[in-house]
Amino acid sequence: MRSRTPLALLAALVVVSGAASPALAAPAPGRAPSQVGARSAAPAGGWDAALARASDAATAAEATEAGTASAAEAGRALAVTSRMSTLVPVPVTVQPATGADYPLTATTWIYADPGAEAPAAYLAGVLRPATGYQLPVQPAPGTGISLLLSGADPTVGDEGYQLDVTAAKVVLRARTAAGLFEGVQSLRQLLPARVESPTAQSGPWQVAGGHIVDHPRYAYRGAMLDVARHFRPVADVERYIDEVARYKINYLHLHLTDDQGWRLVINSWPRLATYGGSTQVGGGPGGYYTQADYTAIVAYAQARHVTIVPEVDMPGHTNAALASYAELNCDGKAPPLYTGVDVGFSTLCVHKELTYRFIEDVVTELAALTPGPYLHLGGDEATSTTPADYATFVNRVQAIAHAHGKIVLGWHDVVHATPLPTTVAQYWGTETSDAQVAAATKKGTTLIMSPASKAYLDMKYTASTPLGQDWAGLIEVKAAYNWDPGSFLSGVASSAITGIEAPVWTETLKSQRDVEYMAFPRLPALAELGWSPKSTHDWNTFKVRLGTQGPRWKAAGVTYYRSPQVPWATS
Repeated sequence: MRSRTPLALLAALVVVSGAASPALAAPAPGRAPSQVGARSAAPAGGWDAALARASDAATAAEATEAGTASAAEAGRALAVTSRMSTLVPVPVTVQPATGADYPLTATTWIYADPGAEAPAAYLAGVLRPATGYQLPVQPAPGTGISLLLSGADPTVGDEGYQLDVTAAKVVLRARTAAGLFEGVQSLRQLLPARVESPTAQSGPWQVAGGHIVDHPRYAYRGAMLDVARHFRPVADVERYIDEVARYKINYLHLHLTDDQGWRLVINSWPRLATYGGSTQVGGGPGGYYTQADYTAIVAYAQARHVTIVPEVDMPGHTNAALASYAELNCDGKAPPLYTGVDVGFSTLCVHKELTYRFIEDVVTELAALTPGPYLHLGGDEATSTTPADYATFVNRVQAIAHAHGKIVLGWHDVVHATPLPTTVAQYWGTETSDAQVAAATKKGTTLIMSPASKAYLDMKYTASTPLGQDWAGLIEVKAAYNWDPGSFLSGVASSAITGIEAPVWTETLKSQRDVEYMAFPRLPALAELGWSPKSTHDWNTFKVRLGTQGPRWKAAGVTYYRSPQVPWATS
């Protein structure tokens, strides 16, 4: 595609695909494509052809004499309409409507059903800084923006929503508060990008008109933040929660412990944090969360319908614990604190009963602090543990977590033991086949997909990327998007996949800006794979939609990589 102004390209896309309904829709479950109706039908020749026609139309538009008031009005109308066509993740069904944009004004009120007050208050909090409007939240019914817990399309399930925007009102419907929250993320993308600014901006504030019915492909849509290699304070974690929640991520996996640091206070073993958390990669000061800090993070995430998944990695990646307590070592001697980046050299002492009392204490406190269903027990790169000892260890610690009412998550290495029927394995390999993982799924083990060659956000974009690593390969945005979690692993049925997760490891990432630069724009790409139907996955349409997110990140102050693969919008 030749270089051009992204907004012109988007406007042309609306024109060539039909003003009322560009085909960013998937058939509802149980319905053949022909049953969806003309308003959701793909343009002639498919989306590749539509984009080519849009490209030519944009070229023609750019060559046309401009500058009159009527042309400016037409451009603004096209820009508003295009927002309904550029949502990330793409909805199951979206039907833009011309002439149906809702004007958000200083007199707009937000109305909420009983049980919908929290997402309504969240929406008001998102919109107030940039618009400067009060946007009072009142009990439904009313005419303005309504968040309702009745009347949604029956296909939406527990996290889906229905959104209808007309010139007179905005109505967001769902079965649950979680569904309303996810609908709010789409609603905010229907407003101009400057609505994401934390400071007052000029209007007008038009909400693009149309109809959306949407629900997720996978129940587990995760991001992971490694706070062990480089510690991140509470405010940074909360900022990341806000950033990932915008793209309908509903789990945040916190990698709390590793060789370089232990980041959570365990009252029964206090030196884990005070000594084991006293450094980080490169020898910085490290840090740790008090239990009150951790509780605050959990609550902040819950308010955004994000569930925290804490990870205590074991039996390897445990040098910080071994350095904190000599008695945890087989020889009774504590190793020094570690600030390098090597892996595989540490292991808990599998044959000491003290090891399991230690794990029981840690799991007891962590489970009490964690309302979510999962505890992640790591299990990867345990090359200093013999295979027999590894299996013995994993089997025993699974039982400990299970006894505390938690579902065990582990890196896919845990299939080398005997996973419990409820244990979930997180696939992080770089290959598209793994016989032992495939065999485990046939026995009932389910998988979360995080192949390092596709989903690891700390991998460099290109050889010249100043941050990150490249052991799993270079991952440009197209590579992060162009794969299917349901069919990536041969011999694994799509029904064995419970979700997707995008980890960011921080060996080379020292600041929150570093984390954001490596996460964006790849995290939204992976989020779409987790949320949107497989039938909607198309790089040529996605890259155009992704390009419209750039101005939103700029307005919000999010650092991101301006991939040359993406036609970035300017406003």
